[in-house]
Amino acid sequence: MSVVHRNGHPATAEDLAPLAFAGYAHFTAMQVRDGRVRGLDLHLERLRNASKELFGRAPADEQVRAYLRAAIEAGPADVSLVATVYPSSGEFTATDGEPQVLIRTGPPATGPEGPLALAVVEHERFLPGLKHHGEVAKTYYLRQAVSQGYDDAAFVDRKGRLSEATIWNLAFWDGTAVIWPEAEVLGGITMGIVRRRLDRLGIPQRTREVTPEDLPQLAGAVVMNSWSPGIAVRRIGTVDFPDGVSFAEVLHRAYQEETPEAP
Repeated sequence: MSVVHRNGHPATAEDLAPLAFAGYAHFTAMQVRDGRVRGLDLHLERLRNASKELFGRAPADEQVRAYLRAAIEAGPADVSLVATVYPSSGEFTATDGEPQVLIRTGPPATGPEGPLALAVVEHERFLPGLKHHGEVAKTYYLRQAVSQGYDDAAFVDRKGRLSEATIWNLAFWDGTAVIWPEAEVLGGITMGIVRRRLDRLGIPQRTREVTPEDLPQLAGAVVMNSWSPGIAVRRIGTVDFPDGVSFAEVLHRAYQEETPEAP
């Protein structure tokens, strides 16, 4: 059962029609289990900061929580949920109306099983720190990678640094510490959860530049997003990774330390 709400109420065709070709919006995606969400504070922070960046104002956190509750209570206990914020004034105007919140739920998801093989392509996302709409390149490069025999694609920036994958954050294991790529990337919610839990577990973490030439010196790699805190990567470009599965298990254990919260 899917639910589509606009500002806490079932959305009508009139509500949705203007959004069919609209791209000036941002969103956050989450997995709801038993009516609860991990990293709710991070989701609210993402929506608040992105709204201020794009629209100059943001809906109150408590209002957003109420909208999330309404959508979750209207459907099954386990769902995938996407909360999108967009201006009532629409696109191609410098005048922002009040931010509107559209929430859509659907079947729960866990992502691909893995391990995955990633092609390497040069690409930099516009406004990489925001999770925004209108990014045709993600699907384009995914499709190109699959046509070449890969499962997905990883991006390198103009400096030759690995940054992120199409809809994923990247993480690496050097044998002693988790390595987060230093580049302009979207700080994922799952990434934020894992990072703070790894800190509490005392597992070392470092942020440094990672280039394709550095990959042979690394022991493992994963991708992560709202579907999963770690899906093993077996190959990036021509480089194989021997220990992606064990590395993914470490990240899953850290993620499970985070207590889910009801909105």
